[in-house]
Amino acid sequence: MEAFVAALTVFVLAIFLGFEVITKVPPTLHTPLMSGSNAISGITIIGAILSAGAQHTTLSAVLGVLAVVLATINVVGGFLVTDRMLQMFKPSRRGLPDRQVK
Repeated sequence: MEAFVAALTVFVLAIFLGFEVITKVPPTLHTPLMSGSNAISGITIIGAILSAGAQHTTLSAVLGVLAVVLATINVVGGFLVTDRMLQMFKPSRRGLPDRQVK
C-alpha cells in the first residue's frame, strides 16, 4: 500500500508540473514541442506494448491495450497537426500559372 501511495503522489505531482510547464509555452514553440511530444508518445507506445504483452494480470493487459490505443491516437494526431502547421509556411500556388518548359 505504501508503494501505491508513493506512485500516486508522483503521478499527481507530474500532472500539476506538466500543466504548469505546458501553459507557460509561447505559441511560436508549439510546433517544435509537438514533434518532441510525438517522440515521447512513441516511447509510451513501446512501454504500453510491453505492459500489455506481459499480462501479469487481466487489468494490466487491458490497461496496456488502452494505453497503446491512446498513445497511437496521440502520435497520429500530433503528426497530422504538425503537418498541417508546416503546410502554412509553404508558398501558396493558387492563382499562379503552371510553368511549362519549352
